[in-house]
Amino acid sequence: MMNRREGARTNVLFVCMGNICRSPTAEAVFRHQVIAAGVEEEIYIDSAGTHDYHIGEPPDERAQRAAGRRGYDTKALRARIVDEKDFEFFHYILAMDRANLAVLQRECPAEYSHKLGLLMQYSEKFSEGVQEVPDPYFGGSQGFEHVLNLVEDAGRGLLNRIRNGK
Repeated sequence: MMNRREGARTNVLFVCMGNICRSPTAEAVFRHQVIAAGVEEEIYIDSAGTHDYHIGEPPDERAQRAAGRRGYDTKALRARIVDEKDFEFFHYILAMDRANLAVLQRECPAEYSHKLGLLMQYSEKFSEGVQEVPDPYFGGSQGFEHVLNLVEDAGRGLLNRIRNGK
């Protein structure tokens, strides 16, 4: 991952398949964490999908409800697909799982491949064997709560990493 240069804005992109469950949840959670830390002018945050299933749609209603219960606002977010310009613009391009990371690795120009990773690599749970944020789309409400737990933890780790310039 790219080191944050002092005074430069760090750009973070969260990626899942359709950009309606996991990645917009990660975007909203991380934005909340960044604002709470008072560094919103230093970090730009976005999310996208690897597939074009839901372009222009808001996050899944279940994801919105779960996020809303914890104080995260996802209502204004709209699904989009990863664009080739994203690979140059973003410093961190973090997939929710290995399948989407593989798609990113196929599409990413070689000179930007160092920017790719899994969000969970910034989580304390990663060392416990949790390396992916599972897709809650076909499950019940508990899946969306689990996603929130994971992205809250990984978001804290990512924010620490960015703020410490490592």
